[in-house]
Amino acid sequence: MALRVISRSVRLLGQIQRCRPVMATNQTARCLSQPASQPEPRAHDNEAVNPTFVNRNPRNLEQMALAVKDRGWKTIWPHREFYHRLEFSRTQHHVTAHVFSSSSPVPVLSCSTKEWSLKKELASTSCVAACQAVGEVLAHRCQQAGITRMVYRAIPWTYRSDAVQSFRSAMKEGGIILSEPRRKYISI
Repeated sequence: MALRVISRSVRLLGQIQRCRPVMATNQTARCLSQPASQPEPRAHDNEAVNPTFVNRNPRNLEQMALAVKDRGWKTIWPHREFYHRLEFSRTQHHVTAHVFSSSSPVPVLSCSTKEWSLKKELASTSCVAACQAVGEVLAHRCQQAGITRMVYRAIPWTYRSDAVQSFRSAMKEGGIILSEPRRKYISI
């Protein structure tokens, strides 16, 4: 049934827009059809705002420091009040760094000297140069992901070591700010 209706409308269209020859000679005829006139746009149509706007950027409130930070309990260490948290660990054999989001226990970004691309460039996978290389690579990955601010709380007894200081300086030189803004509270 639907095919019949479509075929009939196509036939009718062919009859309506059939071109007539302009001259009696063997030249091909041109259609004399004209495009439909477009209504003129009004100036105030461009200024109309959709009342049901939906923000599709999930990190927009976070970047404006308006999103809710989970506070957790005061006795929990490390504190849970963050959007992104940087965790750096150094063992006898490898150096690893992870960036965690407040909403999931799985790392968002990570970098380690266990990765072959880093391991083949380093003489040792646990030295101060390895910590700096991990910091540079992780800073680059964070920039690509759009994460420029995160909380980094080093363990107090390891904070002054050369490895941790070189990692921090590599992250800062990569354009990462190792603190987050305080949450803004808006009263409505």
